[in-house]
Amino acid sequence: MKAIQFDYRLPRYVMTKIAGKISPSHYWNSKISCIKLEERADLNLPNEHWVKVKVKYGGICGSDLNLIFLNDSPATSPFASFPFTIGHEIVGEIAEVGSKANQFNTGERVVVDPILSCEPRGFLEPCSECQKGNFSLCLHKTEGDLSPGLLTGTCRDTGGGWSSYIVAHKSQIFKLPPEVDDLNGVMVEPFSCALHSVLQNPPKDGDTVLVIGGGVIGLCVIAAIRALDIKCKIVSLTKHNIQAEFATRYGADEVVFLGDQDYTSTLADTLGGKVLKPIFGPKTILGGADIVFECVGKKQSINDGLRFTKNGGKVVLLGLAGIMDGIDWTTIWLNELDITGSFAYSTEDYQGKRVRTFDIAIELMRLGKVDLSSLVTHQFTLEQYKNALSTASRKGTKSAIKVVFEP
Repeated sequence: MKAIQFDYRLPRYVMTKIAGKISPSHYWNSKISCIKLEERADLNLPNEHWVKVKVKYGGICGSDLNLIFLNDSPATSPFASFPFTIGHEIVGEIAEVGSKANQFNTGERVVVDPILSCEPRGFLEPCSECQKGNFSLCLHKTEGDLSPGLLTGTCRDTGGGWSSYIVAHKSQIFKLPPEVDDLNGVMVEPFSCALHSVLQNPPKDGDTVLVIGGGVIGLCVIAAIRALDIKCKIVSLTKHNIQAEFATRYGADEVVFLGDQDYTSTLADTLGGKVLKPIFGPKTILGGADIVFECVGKKQSINDGLRFTKNGGKVVLLGLAGIMDGIDWTTIWLNELDITGSFAYSTEDYQGKRVRTFDIAIELMRLGKVDLSSLVTHQFTLEQYKNALSTASRKGTKSAIKVVFEP
């Protein structure tokens, strides 16, 4: 079967890093690139607790682009095994069922929670985090029956969504009801990321919330807040017109454009803050949002998140922040800010029960509380992967939000 794979080799990595500074297309359209469309052997079920899934759509995530542009921190490299097939946003149908995964039937439409925690790795005694349902914090991400890998799409044994088939443990599989179509299905994973961050850090009715970033995760944070019926004011800081349109559609009360000449003053006014001028450097803000969801992970966005949060407020970091200089941490101690990170999805306290994030996401879609299908703006075959990656990396000029493969 065909699969788009990432293979780390130091000489290739270094040469691509250099060539990529000349033209970003070298990251995927060059003989030295770390990614290739390969022909690989069909996947076998690791054991009788697993199923094989035929991929209908495999999404391109911002973390995938971060990987391809070689921007990942080296700290994440022990949690991958090379070469691996990229892709962790997956909707498909069951093609083969292990004898001890008989709660599933071939032909059923499903989505895949890609986290490779204790149960998929074959641990009979779950780690302390998995016992609590915090699967994204599993302590055994490099151990057990599988090669290292945070999730499907970074582990060489499981395959990934940028191919025709993947294998997944029965604990990773979630059935889709008829009310949830395939385009919403491929959005369950990114929506769950946003939903997890909101459920772990819920705004209160009457709060002012700033969402930095108009990409998929930023838009899904807005959609999650509204789907949960939280009556707060949402301000979206976006870069492109299409992002602003979707932010408004999914429930943002106001949108501020990052490219505006004086977006700092505009955003401060919108948040009820006051602009102060330091002797030099960026403007200082007094007041701001109760909670900021930072969904970009760049130096500017993190600095904005810190300075536009009011005294005693909270900043939730969802963006893929890595190693970066130039972050001004002053407001954390000056304004006693609460800073927290949010990774993937897990098990949530929801309506008095402990519920998997994926189950909540699917149920909200089933009930019609959220429809994310329109966020899928572009579809490509695997053979068109160079065009797909070019489109996904040039969202403004291509008017792209979510780009997916249709194997």
